[in-house]
Amino acid sequence: MSRLRALIALVALTVAGGLMAILPGTAASAAACATPWQASAVYTNGMQVSHNGRNYQAKWWTQNEAPPGTTGVWQDLGSCGGTTPPPGGTCNHPNWAAGTWYTAGTIVRYTNGLYYIAEHDNPGYDPIISTWYWDPYSCSGTPPTSSPPPTNPGGFVVTEAQFNQMFPSRNSFYTYSGLVAALSAYPAFAKSGSTTVQRQEAAAFLANVHHETGGLVHIVEQNTANYPHYCDAGQPYGCPAGQAAYYGRGPIQLSWNFNYNAAGNALGLPLLTNPWLVQNDAAVAWKTGIWYWMTQHGPGTMTPHNAMVNGAGFGETIRSINGSIECNGGNPAQVQSRVTKYQQFVGILGVPAGNNLYC
Repeated sequence: MSRLRALIALVALTVAGGLMAILPGTAASAAACATPWQASAVYTNGMQVSHNGRNYQAKWWTQNEAPPGTTGVWQDLGSCGGTTPPPGGTCNHPNWAAGTWYTAGTIVRYTNGLYYIAEHDNPGYDPIISTWYWDPYSCSGTPPTSSPPPTNPGGFVVTEAQFNQMFPSRNSFYTYSGLVAALSAYPAFAKSGSTTVQRQEAAAFLANVHHETGGLVHIVEQNTANYPHYCDAGQPYGCPAGQAAYYGRGPIQLSWNFNYNAAGNALGLPLLTNPWLVQNDAAVAWKTGIWYWMTQHGPGTMTPHNAMVNGAGFGETIRSINGSIECNGGNPAQVQSRVTKYQQFVGILGVPAGNNLYC
């Protein structure tokens, strides 16, 4: 009996040992989840986050691009916080519906059968139109191979996605395509100096534009009582479009008959006789803004372009645009508004703000 009991005990121990060797393998789980991704946070090379049950690692500076993203900035480190799912899983997410409120991280199935993940909260914007709010998504956690690269025609240092991020409430008149079309008028704009300087100049221009137009909301000057004041009758060409026709228009709010005349001559456009072109054609509007930026110094001593390219700093661009009213303590709140927006925009473009921000 004792021999039989010993054999039974030995068999039981062997079986138990086998189970002990098997159980840890079957209970293996995914890695712990890193700190959850946040839209407002800035991530640099090597920093890790978790998003929708997966860990990701940043390859370079990024902000506001939800993993897995579309630019290649995020490296997928695999699932986290539970058992590892089998490869090639299938999506099971609800159909997108216009007008439905979606929070960041929500995944939907669009009408074309593809999936998209909300990068920012939105009230049901169309995923293939409002690309700042939505990113393509696949069940493997990596972007679909067919997803297009960020729109960046003409090599402009600001992509369409970044432009939309800068001006989320812009008037539909101010199109990105109109801005890109206007670049040909002055090829040196945002193309001079190092990549950092180019991005700083683009950010400086767009920050001043944001301030002048309330975020690219206003196409024309809002105070109509000022309209008759912008005709300098002492000019030899007068005001052929009418006494009240030269009010502020466009991204830099071009005003006065002599500015319309000068801009029209430089751009080869009949702006003196037809100033309404600036409020009816997006490319013309953007060209007038870039014309002022590249050629005029206003109350300052240099053009805004030269201020950024030669290292004078963002503050000198303010002086060249509205320095007689805002600089030297004239209106510090307005100056701060411009500076704050510039700091935000260089952050989006991934470059430092530089020195001499104030005037």
